[in-house]
Amino acid sequence: METILVIEDDPAISLGLKKNLKYEGYDVVTTAQGDQGLELAISRRPDLIVLDVMLPALNGFEICKTLKRNEVDIPIIFLSAKDQEIDKIMGLDLGADDYLTKPFSIRELVARINAVLRRKKRFERELSTFAFDDVEIDFTARTVSRQGRELGLSPREFDLLAFFIKHPNEVVERRKILNKVWGYDYYGTARTIDNFVTKLRQKLEPEPNKPVHFVTVRGIGYKFVPD
Repeated sequence: METILVIEDDPAISLGLKKNLKYEGYDVVTTAQGDQGLELAISRRPDLIVLDVMLPALNGFEICKTLKRNEVDIPIIFLSAKDQEIDKIMGLDLGADDYLTKPFSIRELVARINAVLRRKKRFERELSTFAFDDVEIDFTARTVSRQGRELGLSPREFDLLAFFIKHPNEVVERRKILNKVWGYDYYGTARTIDNFVTKLRQKLEPEPNKPVHFVTVRGIGYKFVPD
C-alpha cells in the first residue's frame, strides 16, 4: 500500500483528504505542523507528500527546499491559497511535481496524485535493472549476479550498491552516504562506510585490492565508476 503524507493545518481539508485518499486505497499520515511534517517525511519516506504552503513552525517552501537539498526524493504536490503566478513558479522551481490553489476539487487533487505516482512507477520500472563489468543487478528482486552466479549481498550492502548506482561518477561524502543509506537518525562513523565498501569491492571488483569501480576519494568519500 502506498503512503501519502498530508501536511496541512486546516482541519477540514486535512480530514477530507484523509477520508478520500483512504477510500482510494492509500495509507495516509497527517500532521498540521511544518517541522513535524519534515521529520515524518525523512523518517517515514512516504510515496508522495501533499504539502500546504502556509504552515506553523515551518512553511511548505522551506520543507520542500530542505528535502531537495538533502536529496530526499519524494514527489510533492503543493496546496496553497496563494494563486499568484510567481508563487506557482517558485514552488515548481523548488522541485515540486504539481501546484494546486485553494479552493480545489478533491477529485482533481486525487487525479493529480494518481498521475504523479504513475509517472514515478514508470520511472522506477525503467531503472529496474543495471549492469556494469560482469555484474548484473535486479532492483525489483533485489538480487546481484556476477558472471551469471547470484551473490549473497546483505540488505545494507544492496542498499549501498543501489545508492552508488544512482550517483554514477559523482564524488560522494561519507556523511551523505550515511544519511541516505543508513538514515538521518543513525550515529555511525566513517569507518562504517569504509567497511561496507570493502565488502562490495571483495564481491564485485575484478581485483579488490586495485578497485576501479568503487574508488576512494581521499579526504572526502567515494566515487562509483561503472565503466
